[in-house]
Amino acid sequence: MRVIIAGGGTGGHLFPGIAVAEEFMKRGRAARVVFVGTEHGIEARIIPKEGYPIEFLSAEGLVGKTPLKKLKALYLFLVSLGQSRRIILSVRPDIVVGVGGYASVGMVITAHFMGIRTIIMEQNSVAGRANRLLGWFADAIAVTYQESISFFPREKTFLTGNPVRNKILVRDAVDIREVFGLEKDRFTVLIFGGSLGARTINNAMNEALHYLLDLRENIQFVHQTGEKDLKGVKEGYKRLGFACAVLPFIYQMADAYSVADLIVCRAGASTLSEITAMGKTSVLIPYPHAASNHQESNARKLEDMGAATVILDKHLSGEVMAKVIRGLYDSPEKRREMQKASKAFGRTDAAEKIVDLAMNLTGKT
Repeated sequence: MRVIIAGGGTGGHLFPGIAVAEEFMKRGRAARVVFVGTEHGIEARIIPKEGYPIEFLSAEGLVGKTPLKKLKALYLFLVSLGQSRRIILSVRPDIVVGVGGYASVGMVITAHFMGIRTIIMEQNSVAGRANRLLGWFADAIAVTYQESISFFPREKTFLTGNPVRNKILVRDAVDIREVFGLEKDRFTVLIFGGSLGARTINNAMNEALHYLLDLRENIQFVHQTGEKDLKGVKEGYKRLGFACAVLPFIYQMADAYSVADLIVCRAGASTLSEITAMGKTSVLIPYPHAASNHQESNARKLEDMGAATVILDKHLSGEVMAKVIRGLYDSPEKRREMQKASKAFGRTDAAEKIVDLAMNLTGKT
């Protein structure tokens, strides 16, 4: 079986695609899995490390752009249709899976008109514009949340959950704290703001350290900052004497999740799928400019279940951050209850369901 997985741009779109690729390969059903994305998306860095071939399209987004840049994006979309046709003729896929992001649009539409079966994946509770359009062309839509079913034709929409990479679910028995140079018996906080970092979170954490000085011997941090804030954040921890691993990007995110007693992060759908699959306690700071405010919607679901604490970006400060971290540090019982709720929310079989769907669509069962 030959599979194209199209899309990316951010980890939130790409990582579920990798989880689906792993499931195809695990079953021995895929003679070939090829990813399609853009050269400026995160997929250009991640996919070669994962060992899959990747092809590139010329595509850019439309939302929030100037009229001139929108015209450029429309032109590139037309170019991407021709590029998609060339890739499809080369790979000759049995199915194309769109994982979201503008790189998936041309590929899914082209596959549809070439008679290739297609599936799209919607990770958020509020469907994005690209996927709302693709819903009319795709043979099946796999959604994470019940609420997003209403955005698509009901007869071909399936509630599968959001796929989680196998490396997130299965950990080696070795003490992976050594990967980050951490101590064994300290309370560990993992902080990240997406693949590019988040300045408001970075700045708040630098300020929060001043309110946590009395915990300096008991707490340690793993912090993904993005490239731009790396130096300033690293100096902040060092200046106040906190144990930490500060990195621009964490490729070993599965290891980072495993060592964390508490996670502070944005509320992208893939991130939430991963931390709930592992049953982790989290402090969620939704990205305030996400389309249709979907990150806050995602985060509130976990908060309502008792699995997370939500801080809105506009309310974020060092003092607020420190207060929430200290409260959870001081309350092991509360953390245990949040872990139980998180685990109850998490789903670990989404990739299996999506591959089952692909098998049924292609008659390869």
